[in-house]
Amino acid sequence: MPEQPGVVVLFGSGETSASGQKVFDWLLRRLPSPVRVAILETPAGFELNSAQVAGRIGEFLDHRLQNYQPQITVVPARKRGTLFSPDNPEIAALIPGAHAIFLGPGSPTYAVRQLRDSLTWQTAVACHRRGAALVLASAATVAAGAYTLPVYEIYKVGEELHWQDGLDLLGPYGLSLALISHWNNSDGGAELDTSRCWMGRGRFEQLAAMLPPGVTIAGIDEHTALILDLVAGKCQVMGRGGVSVLRGGDERRFEHGQSLPLGELGPFHQPLGETELPAEVGALVHRAQPEIRSEVPPSPPAEVLRLAKEREAARACQDWAAADALRGQIAALGWQVLDTRAGPRLEWTAQASRPCTHVGEERHTTSSVIPQGS
Repeated sequence: MPEQPGVVVLFGSGETSASGQKVFDWLLRRLPSPVRVAILETPAGFELNSAQVAGRIGEFLDHRLQNYQPQITVVPARKRGTLFSPDNPEIAALIPGAHAIFLGPGSPTYAVRQLRDSLTWQTAVACHRRGAALVLASAATVAAGAYTLPVYEIYKVGEELHWQDGLDLLGPYGLSLALISHWNNSDGGAELDTSRCWMGRGRFEQLAAMLPPGVTIAGIDEHTALILDLVAGKCQVMGRGGVSVLRGGDERRFEHGQSLPLGELGPFHQPLGETELPAEVGALVHRAQPEIRSEVPPSPPAEVLRLAKEREAARACQDWAAADALRGQIAALGWQVLDTRAGPRLEWTAQASRPCTHVGEERHTTSSVIPQGS
């Protein structure tokens, strides 16, 4: 069966906010449980506390999404020429086996400089080709484009307006992108326009004019994610804001809940094999990274929802015997009720009829929040 890439989640910001939690919940319930997450330190590798920066997302997942039993590995790929080099095979070897790979805040240009053509980045890309999700936030989102905005160099240091080559994550899919996080930033208040990742509208218009023809700009608002499904050929917007797509002189706006074909971002197509990846990287990942088939979990059928609501009514009346009996009926239909702080959750546990989501896994559960008040 041909390999299928995992989804790509691009956060404008807010990956550890309430809106970010909803995005991660959407993602993790589509992955095998317990979900394994590799968090790369690289974008903040120049910071003395880069381990803490990367560790915050691990703590967030561990505390806010504990139902998925996340197993966190921090990958200290900090700086080339050191023991923590992204070219260190022992560091790159921490990535295979992950169901999701995360890179977050820091410096976009530093991330590109450390990761481009590195063993760590090539390994992450190869794992993504076999189904691992790639989750990028803030600086990492900017770094992943074909062209990277030098945010600090322009905004803090005062360099002339320019672009730098990026990691070009989506180039093999036919998409030439400039990805801009913090699109609607308002840190400057009424006196200073800091939108467009602190560039401001006027300055960003000049930057946009510098890009070669055929490059699409995708501006992602704060507390918002653009989710790319490379298998289905579509993407969707999730979060508090929206996404602006600037292509060929036109600008289109997509808000939370809207979906769009990947063709809106450019001439999308599937890559031809792994020709751009070194053979030894592909061989390593094939041995260590099982294929992951991300599936949309089934929705609980009406009968299961009815029994779940009856169970909640029984619990409210402290009729524990009836509640236990109803739990048993739900289990017989292939579902389990989890009582969480956020309310009851239905988790699918049926084995005989479930589609395979992870080669080598005999059992996988998916879950759904029980609708309230209807």
